[in-house]
This record gives sequence, C-alpha cells and structure tokens, in this order.
Amino acid sequence: MADLKERLLPPKPASAINLRDSSYRSSSSGRQPFQGVDVLGLKKRGQGLRSWIRVDSSGNSQIIEVDKFTMMRRCDLPARDLRLLDPLFVYPSTILGREKAIVVNLEQIRCIITADEVLLLNSLDSYVLQYVVELQRRLMTPGVGEVWQSEGAELNRRRSRNFDNVFGNASPDYLPFEFRALEVALEAACTFLDSQAAELEIEAYPLLDELTSKISTLNLERVRRLKSRLVALTRRVQKVRDEIEQLMDDDGDMAEMYLTEKKSRMESSFYGDQSLMGFRSNDGGTSISAPVSPVSSPPESRKLEKSLSIARSRHESMRSSESATENIEELEMLLEAYFVVIDSTLNKLTSLKEYIDDTEDFINIQLDNVRNQLIQFELLLTTATFVVAIFGVVAGIFGMNFAVPLFDDAGAFKWVLIITGVTGVIIFCAFVWFFKYRRLMPL
Repeated sequence: MADLKERLLPPKPASAINLRDSSYRSSSSGRQPFQGVDVLGLKKRGQGLRSWIRVDSSGNSQIIEVDKFTMMRRCDLPARDLRLLDPLFVYPSTILGREKAIVVNLEQIRCIITADEVLLLNSLDSYVLQYVVELQRRLMTPGVGEVWQSEGAELNRRRSRNFDNVFGNASPDYLPFEFRALEVALEAACTFLDSQAAELEIEAYPLLDELTSKISTLNLERVRRLKSRLVALTRRVQKVRDEIEQLMDDDGDMAEMYLTEKKSRMESSFYGDQSLMGFRSNDGGTSISAPVSPVSSPPESRKLEKSLSIARSRHESMRSSESATENIEELEMLLEAYFVVIDSTLNKLTSLKEYIDDTEDFINIQLDNVRNQLIQFELLLTTATFVVAIFGVVAGIFGMNFAVPLFDDAGAFKWVLIITGVTGVIIFCAFVWFFKYRRLMPL
C-alpha cells in the first residue's frame, strides 16, 4: 500500500509548468492528456486548483491539477454536478448520465467517467486507491474490450459474447470503457456497504443476547447506539438500491450512458460530413477551401442539400434510438447484478433490525411481567396491612377508659386475641379468593 501511495499520490504534485510540458507529451495510448487546455492560466482565474487522479482507457494513471471551470469545459458538466463530488459536502449516492460523462457519487468513490478516462479527486482514502488499482488491473487485462473502438463493433461484440458462452468465461470484457469503470465503482460501493453490514452483525448479535440475559443501563445504551448506526447504514444502502433501481427503470437514462458509442457515432458522422463536402467540391470542380456564393448556386441544389441533411439527421436519430434500445441490455444486466448484491445487503440489515425489534419486545414483556409481579405483591401487602389494622381497632376499643366486666376475667385477653386473629385470617382468605375469582393474580 505504501508503494501504491508513492506511485499514485506523490508528496509534491507537479506544478502548472510541469503540467503544461507533460500535456504536450503523448501517453502510452497515443492521446494527449489535456489537449487545448491552458494550464498556465489556471491560477490566474482566481480558482483554486484541485488534484485529480486520471486513469485512461489503457490503465495508465497520473496526478493532474485542474480548476473547476476547466473540468466543466473538459467534461461538459454543469457546476451542480461537480458539486456532488465536493468532499466538503455530504450528498446521497447518485449516478448521473450526461452527454459526455457519467458522474458517480457512491460512498467514498466520487469520480467522473468519460469515454476515454476516469477522473477521481485525489485522496488518501484506501478505498479510492483500491478502486484505482482494481480499475488498472481490469483495463490492463487482455480482453476484447477494444472491439468497441472498431467499425464493426456490433459484430465483434456478438462474437465475443458467443466466445464467452462457449468457454464459460463470465468476465464482461465486451463492455465499453465507461461501463467497466462504473462496474468497479459499483463493486467497491457494494463491497464497502456489505462489509459495514457484516461488522454490524458481528457486534450486534452477542450484544443483544447479553441484553436479554441481563437488562442494565449500560447494555441498553449500547443497543441504542447500535440501533442508530443500523438506521444510518440502512438509509445509505437504501439510497444506493433506489438509485440503481431508478436507472434500471429508465431506458432513456441508460441509453444516455453509452458514451463510447455516442463518441464513435459522432466521429463517423463528422468524417462522413467531411467526405461529403470533399465529394461535392470535387464534383463541382471547385476547391474545398474556396467559398461558394449562395447566390450563384441554383435553388434546386440548395433544396436537395437541405432535404439530404434532414433525411440524414432523421436516419441518424432513428438509428441511434434503435441501437440504444438494443444495447441497453448489457447495462441493464450489469445494474441488475449489483442490484441483487445491494438488495441482499439491505435484507441482511432488515433481518438485523427485526431481530433488534424482537429483542426489544422480549425486554418489554419481561419488564411488564416484573411490573405485574410488583403490583401483585403490593396488593397482598395492602391486604395484610388491612388485616393487621383490625388488631389496632380492637386494641383501641379495649383501651378506652371505662369499666368493663370482661376485664375482671383472667382468660379474657387470650380469647380476645384468638377471636381477633381468626377473624383477620378469614378476612385475608376472603380477599385472596376474591383476587383469584377476578383473575387479579395467578394463585
């Protein structure tokens, strides 16, 4: 892990001048990391630079420093989407599909995924480093992921899928770059939440068993803290599950996330327009660079050109919609797999919450039983006090200062005690029988 931090997070990041020099050097994949970006003028805009980890489609990573507006122009994102990645704010888990990027905010993983690269905020968090390492490992693994870059993408994708079905390979190498990066983010988030749920289970069950055997203030406080942690974790897991379910229910959002396909379609359309312009210039005997006056061109040619443009745009939109409808199955299957994982984690937390609720009900029943026993004891004690009060009444009567012939008899005191005691016992037994008859106590 220390070597990984030295490789990915150097203690002194490159300055703006070094970034400008490195931006003009081609990477291993032949692409320029920051084409058309004025890195020298970043600090002049008055915006603080932020350190990002950039991972390209070949698995190469580097540390770059870019300000907010440069990142907005580069990824074609509004400011509110970048605010989701700000570590100073706490936002719920979100996956947003935009025109040129996918904004991912899943627990510790906050990144921007494009058709060519992944941009993460530079952080010392171990989960971010593990995400970078896992993404590099999967991108550097030889597979058939490059078939999406070729012209026969659909045919090669079907061949790769048939090849995997024949040889039993379940690895989704046929997925484009953005979906492979999204899969690693989903896997990291689901694994993190599942590990948190497992740790909570390991801590919860012994504590709840101890509470059922010994009800104390300390154990009740520990269970209260455990339940608050459970509620917070359940809310986070529920949010990730709802986000995945919302994406699966919306075909338009899933079609919007096919960045590689949209990029290749735009490039083919751009090259097709260029070739069409060259054909028209050669056909008319004029140069491409020579301007053509709209007055000199006949109206029939302008009408034909306009009708061709409208037909071409309609054809492109129909083809893109049909291909999007056909191709969302891959993304839907990917989301469905992790939906099952996060749903299993949610069921685990729900079972733990039900166990806590059952324990609370059991404790309440125990406390109610103890309270009923105390009430029964108090009832018996009150009855006994009433019986003893009879002796006080008799003593008060015979203690009055007047002459009674019974006082001259030597055995009168004994008979008074016997009669008073028997009367008290009879009254006490009558009360007990009444309590049993009314089912006030189980005797």
